[in-house]
Amino acid sequence: MDGSVDLCGVELGGPILNGSGTFDAIAARRVFGAALDREFPFDAFVSKTITLEPRAGNPPPRLWETAAGMLNSIGLPNRGLAGFLESDLPQLASLPVPLIVSVMGFSAREVAELVGAVSERAEVSLIELNVSCPNVETGLVMGADPTETAALLDVVRPLAGKPLIVKLSPNASAPEDVARAAEAHGADAVSLINTLKGTALAPGRNRPWLGGQGGGLSGPAVRPVALAQVAAVSAAIELPVIGMGGITSGAHAADFLSAGARCIAIGTESFRDPAAAGRVRADLAAIIRKEREEI
Repeated sequence: MDGSVDLCGVELGGPILNGSGTFDAIAARRVFGAALDREFPFDAFVSKTITLEPRAGNPPPRLWETAAGMLNSIGLPNRGLAGFLESDLPQLASLPVPLIVSVMGFSAREVAELVGAVSERAEVSLIELNVSCPNVETGLVMGADPTETAALLDVVRPLAGKPLIVKLSPNASAPEDVARAAEAHGADAVSLINTLKGTALAPGRNRPWLGGQGGGLSGPAVRPVALAQVAAVSAAIELPVIGMGGITSGAHAADFLSAGARCIAIGTESFRDPAAAGRVRADLAAIIRKEREEI
């Protein structure tokens, strides 16, 4: 890209991020070495979501391919906070772009502990709150209910020495209302969309295929939903919006920017094509140059 982007006071080389958990930078560096740093495809890197305690994730099968996307039931496997700080953070901190750490908890107390610990690390530029998890104390999904989102931010905002990005759920009845609550209670940015709820039946059998029963739908199938919700949220709040959902080309990325997104994230497309972000970046840059020439 030929221009920098300000995301909550953090200067990025461009607007391209990864969706959390869709690009393993540590594994990629083992394979490609220094070449990955020279041609790193993202302008900021979002870590896989971490939880307070280690998680093994859901039992297999974990994936189901659809006609225009993918259902996943991965279940957020991760080392937990202590393992992340000890093993993953030192490696991610050496990437050539700002680091965003994604966290999720089953209660405001858990999220607060995660945010407090991660905020203390100088290597971390921003924190993403993955609020797609039910609060064990209320049973409500923290990111699908404005009151729950507000209550969570009231707890964690005073502990956060870094900008907070709230990752919104597309399964809320009115994501723009959740976004307004996030803005009013101290969020610095929002990102959307996360996956849509879905399920798949085992071939020839009346039972779920995925080991976690249901899963999250992502990929090109969700792009119209994502674009509509990004436009609605961008019109409702003043905060920067990070748009994602089925982006596979520079034209798609340009659509999200036109809908009001400050940055965009590549997710499922990186599974199909690990070099997708570089391709989207080049195509988007060409679109922007052409638009400027026509003005």
